[in-house]
Amino acid sequence: MELKKAQLEVDNWIKEHGVRYFNELTNMAQLTEEVGEVARIIARRYGEQSEKDSDKAKDLGEELADVVFVVLCLANQTGVDLEAAFDKKLAIKTERDHDRHQNNEKLK
Repeated sequence: MELKKAQLEVDNWIKEHGVRYFNELTNMAQLTEEVGEVARIIARRYGEQSEKDSDKAKDLGEELADVVFVVLCLANQTGVDLEAAFDKKLAIKTERDHDRHQNNEKLK
């Protein structure tokens, strides 16, 4: 799905089901919470922490989707065209980091 379309889908969902956007600070707090849930799964499932029985049923994809949803909300309510911003960032990273990563001995 294109990011512009995803932003529109989230905006439509908010209007149909969510009444209105939470304010930006509330959404930032929600984003932090959602990223924390992703971190917990990654740390316990792929890191060195042991995974509790209560963590084993957690769906990483669902938690990552929660992060994306809140990011799209923040982009919408602050007037950011996330697709344009992402394209610009990818171009910058491509130019800046291509040789850097190709020449990084730690990645070989």
